[in-house]
Amino acid sequence: MREGILQQKIERDELLKKQYIPREGIVAARASMNDPLIKVITGPRRSGKSVFAIQLLEGINFGYLNFDDERLLGERDYERFIKSIREVYGDTKYLLFDEIQNLAGWELFVNRLHRRGLNLVLTGSNSRLLSRELATHLTGRYIPFQILPFSFREFLKAKEFSSENNLLTHEDQGLLLNSLDEYMRTGGYPEVVVKGIEARSYLGTLFEGILFRDVVKRYNVRYSKKLHDLGLYLITNHAKEFTYTSLKKALAFRSTHTVENYADYLMEAFVIFAVQRFSAKIKEQMKSPQKAYAYDTGFVNAVKFKLTPDTGRLMENLVAVELLRRGKEIYYFRTREGKEVDFAVKEGLNIEQLLQVCYEVEDLQTRKREISGLIRAAKETGCNKLAILTWDYESQEDSDPPIEFQPVWKWLLKQGK
Repeated sequence: MREGILQQKIERDELLKKQYIPREGIVAARASMNDPLIKVITGPRRSGKSVFAIQLLEGINFGYLNFDDERLLGERDYERFIKSIREVYGDTKYLLFDEIQNLAGWELFVNRLHRRGLNLVLTGSNSRLLSRELATHLTGRYIPFQILPFSFREFLKAKEFSSENNLLTHEDQGLLLNSLDEYMRTGGYPEVVVKGIEARSYLGTLFEGILFRDVVKRYNVRYSKKLHDLGLYLITNHAKEFTYTSLKKALAFRSTHTVENYADYLMEAFVIFAVQRFSAKIKEQMKSPQKAYAYDTGFVNAVKFKLTPDTGRLMENLVAVELLRRGKEIYYFRTREGKEVDFAVKEGLNIEQLLQVCYEVEDLQTRKREISGLIRAAKETGCNKLAILTWDYESQEDSDPPIEFQPVWKWLLKQGK
């Protein structure tokens, strides 16, 4: 036990020496360190949760346990963890537990430590497992943070690309579009962006590792090949509608129940997230097809079946992740005439904004289709804030209500807007 924790202290000290790209939200998050509530950091594997925790604890002496280390997982007397932490780190009130979901019964252990007055930071790569246990055992006693791969703003910082002064020159805008193309192809996973690791092989290996470690082993999945096929299928068909029945038929599953379980596992492990079709009737909304998106467009390019690019759908996936990062409640919308709007952003009981994503709108038929879908959806939802995000086209459509055409790079740079 002690030897393992000593080795992890060396790893912690090495992490503390490194320079990192400041993650968005870190300044506000640091202010929470004076709060006794437990800090819970969730997100995909390798997206930067541990680094965010390190940045959160900057300047504080803290104990560190990484539960991805199998040497710690065989321990049944969790009080020995605290004894060894005191032996290695001394009398610190701050503890960082990495990948906490790997520790059986962790929530009871954490709850006990919290009652003793310890200031705890937890990271985890399983969204629903953590949320269920937090809701059951730590209700009202924790602050959640979600860390995703780098945003485009963070990507530009890592590449030391200045995007200030509204990029007034055409030359700067051209360079920015080149960076956006790279970001969309290779994604925002920190090791790919900062270390220049080849994205396809790195993310392909990460995909396989997540399936095996975070899904197959955790849930004792019997048909691992079927799980793998489902993951590939949903990522390949990102931004397209699916139902569990259609997935069952396409992949020859024996039951829709198994498909639904496997899809839930993929969502829990942050492989994909689903967006529902909006309806004012909850029952109708639950029965409607969903759309799957990957948490990173580089992930899509690394693992999808086909190699042919589909820039429009990649852009849509990029926008979906950014809306998620901004904490928006999002749906897609289909009008009574069958016209689709990519995103309906809901605030409270109302649709706050309708968004279309279209790579090019120079073609008059395409432009007309995107506009008519938005106008019809606006009438059905009562929403008057309409926008079409394009690759690099900017204009205003004098319709009722008016529609703003905005380059997606400008929209991505407007943090939280």
